[in-house]
Amino acid sequence: MKKVTVRGRGLCGAGTRRLMIGVGVVLVSLPAQAEDATMVLDTQRVTGLRLYDMASSEQSGGYSVDAATVGSKVPASLRDIPQSVSVVTHDAIEDQNFITLDQLAARTPGVRVLNNDSGRSSIFARGYEYDAYSIDGLSAPMSSLTGSVPSLTAIDRVEVMRGPSGLFNSTSELGGVINLVRKRPTDTFQGAISGSVGTLDDRSISVDISGPIDEQGRIRGRLVTRSTEQAQWVDDNDNTLNDFYGALDIDLDENTELSLGVIHNTKDISVNQGQPVDGDNNFTYGRRSAFYGADWNSFESDATDVIAELTHRFSSRGYGRLAARYSDRNADYEYAYSGSALSDTGDLSSVAGYAGFTDETSVSVDASYTQGFDAFGNQNEFVVGVDYKTSDSDTTAARTSNLTGSSASISELNSLSYVDILGNARDGVSGYSLSRTETTLEEQGLYGKVTLRPVAPLAVILGARVSQFSAETEDKLNGGSSDMQDTAVTPYGGLVYDLDADHSLYASYSRVFEPQTREGEDGDLIDPREGEQYEIGIKGSYLDGALNARISGFQLTDNHRAASSTDGSVSYSVDSGKMRITGAELELAGNITPQWDVIFGYTYMDSEVLEAGSSDALLMLMPNNMVNLWTQYRFEGNLLDGVSVGAGMTALSDFDSTQGTIQAPGYAVFDAMLGYQFTPKLSGQLNVYNLFDREYYVRAGSASVFNFVGRPASAVATLKYEF
Repeated sequence: MKKVTVRGRGLCGAGTRRLMIGVGVVLVSLPAQAEDATMVLDTQRVTGLRLYDMASSEQSGGYSVDAATVGSKVPASLRDIPQSVSVVTHDAIEDQNFITLDQLAARTPGVRVLNNDSGRSSIFARGYEYDAYSIDGLSAPMSSLTGSVPSLTAIDRVEVMRGPSGLFNSTSELGGVINLVRKRPTDTFQGAISGSVGTLDDRSISVDISGPIDEQGRIRGRLVTRSTEQAQWVDDNDNTLNDFYGALDIDLDENTELSLGVIHNTKDISVNQGQPVDGDNNFTYGRRSAFYGADWNSFESDATDVIAELTHRFSSRGYGRLAARYSDRNADYEYAYSGSALSDTGDLSSVAGYAGFTDETSVSVDASYTQGFDAFGNQNEFVVGVDYKTSDSDTTAARTSNLTGSSASISELNSLSYVDILGNARDGVSGYSLSRTETTLEEQGLYGKVTLRPVAPLAVILGARVSQFSAETEDKLNGGSSDMQDTAVTPYGGLVYDLDADHSLYASYSRVFEPQTREGEDGDLIDPREGEQYEIGIKGSYLDGALNARISGFQLTDNHRAASSTDGSVSYSVDSGKMRITGAELELAGNITPQWDVIFGYTYMDSEVLEAGSSDALLMLMPNNMVNLWTQYRFEGNLLDGVSVGAGMTALSDFDSTQGTIQAPGYAVFDAMLGYQFTPKLSGQLNVYNLFDREYYVRAGSASVFNFVGRPASAVATLKYEF
């Protein structure tokens, strides 16, 4: 008989192991062994959708999971998803002390972050920005302007798909999809309180309590709060986050569950826009703490997400899910910043100012049904569903390019008297401009996907989506509006072939489109962006799934990307033509031994303009080469029992500013960690950043702003007590 190698859980009856594999049940009979019985065991990999009740990474531990929900409607094996997917687990988040998504992304293989204030950065993959993020598969917009980059307080793991995912996220960016999977209430009571303090005035305190609420355990709850003062190595750049997360899971019956969650976040930031360069467009490598802003610079935001999910397991081996997410964000901001490069004397010839506020709401609803069926002597699956998304953003903004009326030194800028930028713009003061724009996006979609296995080692994945979308922008001050409506069909195809029990070859084709809300010279909206990707690769799973590996190559083609006009006298957008991005990735993540964890990634990427539009949108911000490494070892059973040591490296090759006028040298930065388990409930951890105090710039912007220096050598100590 054969041994079936799976990663499942649950037992039923003596001598029979019941393994829940997606929509199917595999029964492996294990007869009682007589003394003279001999069993010959072979190994084969069971394919198919993974466990509906996939264990959280908090429960499973380590740096590896063998399944993900991104790009799927129920958990699917990483080897059965024919695209590049990385999963950053609960342990990896804690060990590297990530607070916000942009901090995590900066150390995730294949992902590039254009740094700003923590929680206000831009996240890219394969040359394109993630302009949305999902929570449990439900999308909402994300942007640096509104500060809607989320914190990770409520999150168990982060799933990052690189490349288009047009089947379930048709109007997403070409860079891919980021899905945050919530921490869920636990079956048994658990709690933790932790606090940290750092050398850069950073500090944090959090409380996490979870468990059953009623005696039967049918109702389970979780409450998490955290208050954080982010690291500050630039003068006057305070950054405070406050998070609240509450969740309920309710068993309506043995097959039906209702899940509710609320996530609330506030940010209070003294805005830093980076440093200017000198008159020759060179970095100054001056004081890393230099703050080119006024002491009244401010950004305040308030964000709430409400999530509801109803799931049901049908007796037919089907699985149904109805889920919705409502997001409400508002942000107020006003700040002064350098308006020019530095003069020979080190002064600024001008000081610029920006102020405004944004109110944004979005709704995402998804209903899907997944069903397994037997054909070709193998298990197959299909999923069908409908979804609806809408977002409405109302932004008022005021600008001025000469806030002081004359040149200013950095000290004069720091002590600049408060200026009511928004009030002056509303009053029509000369040199100030005012705008108010309302943007509405709406989409309805019908999708379907089938996974067929005509022979046991081969999975053929075919899918399509029909979307109807509309986009509208309205000038609330001057009148006038632009709108667009259309219907699009988005195909998807993939192949996965198991070479053996440990390796799979894969290939995929995916498309995506995205309505654009920027207007051309004629006042009409730029045509929707269209993109497609071809990807091939090989995935490996080793040590019973504890270690995952991937080597992949990809080619992306992008059409109609809106870019700012080169005509400085008039503000409008242009079609940037057609671009092609090619690249390759290598990734290794998981546990080499039960005590040794590792995350490693290498990415190569190159871009080429195939058809130049009115403005060539070269992706110069992206380096050709990126390397990420983090590894940790926990000692057990010797003199160092309870000690953990970790080390990591982030390295980038040279990169330029968007216009190519500012060149930034590549760099490699090393981090370290030391942990100790004092008692079964009390643990301590010391994270050290930029171990060798390397001076470097993480981002190249323009002559006046967005040139950000990297974090200097610093440390954060954390204590955690679990009960």
